Amino acid sequence: MNIRGSLSALTLSLLFATGSDAQYPMLDKLADKVIQKYQQATCDQLMAKKGQPKSPQEQEAIQLLRNDPERRAAFLNRVAAPIANKMFDCGMIP
Repeated sequence: MNIRGSLSALTLSLLFATGSDAQYPMLDKLADKVIQKYQQATCDQLMAKKGQPKSPQEQEAIQLLRNDPERRAAFLNRVAAPIANKMFDCGMIP
């Protein structure tokens, strides 16, 4: 399962898309995809990905989220709880 590669491409397309909505429908789709990937990944797969260097696309997407606080907040509000729960279940966080 290549979580990083598929998420990187989707993240970049999301972040370059423009929208004047108060909500970000593309961002919601990305968040759903990220949540699904975490829920479907085994703990071993998540542990293997932890600490690996990020791809250039992921680094760019992270930078774009850092530069857009509204989109970053919307994204994190959607993914934080499901990801934190999975990480807790896997013993990756206390």
